[in-house]
Order: sequence, then structure tokens, then C-alpha cells
Amino acid sequence: MKATLSERIKLLRSKIGLSQVEFSQRLGVTKQCVSNWENDNVLPSIEMLVKLADFFHVSTDYLLGRENTHTLDVSKLTEEQCAHLRLLVQDLEKTHPTVIVYAKEQGPQDRS
Repeated sequence: MKATLSERIKLLRSKIGLSQVEFSQRLGVTKQCVSNWENDNVLPSIEMLVKLADFFHVSTDYLLGRENTHTLDVSKLTEEQCAHLRLLVQDLEKTHPTVIVYAKEQGPQDRS
């Protein structure tokens, strides 16, 4: 079963150890606003959905439950650092068979 937007927001907020109050302050909204999103009472605006995706470093499709893929921005890393990450991903693939890596300026590469 796919996670809902409200579940994803709550999960991602909890993973980084922020309370609803701390999270709301960082986003410039009220605690009640965050509570409403997480309880599926109100949907965030499109602008806020983009802000949430940027804040959590995920895609809007991930937040909306349309995809389960996590991405990693490597645009500020050197080619050598990217090579090290590729080796790490290869090691991780042995335990988790589907990982998508975003290579610098090459777009997604399915590593299934």
C-alpha cells in the first residue's frame, strides 16, 4: 500500500527529528498548519508542496506517493567523489536490488 501525502510528511519530519513546532517555524507556517497536513485534514498548496519537496530533498512525486525512489544531488561533488558513491551504491545493491543513481549531468540511471 502506498503512503499518503500526510504519512510522508510526518515520516520525513520525524526522521530528521523535528517537532511540528520546529518544522512549522522553518517553513514559515503555523503548527496547526503542519498538524492539518499530517492528519490529512488539509492539503498543502502547490507552492508549499514544492517547498516541502525542496526542504526534504525529495521529489513532489515522492511526497504524493507516485514514486518510491529516493534521489541524491551530487552536482556539488567531484568526479572522484561520485566514483566513490557509485562503489558504495554497488555494495548496497547487493542487499537492496533496486537503486536509482543520478549521475552528474547524465540523469537517472536504473541500477536494477
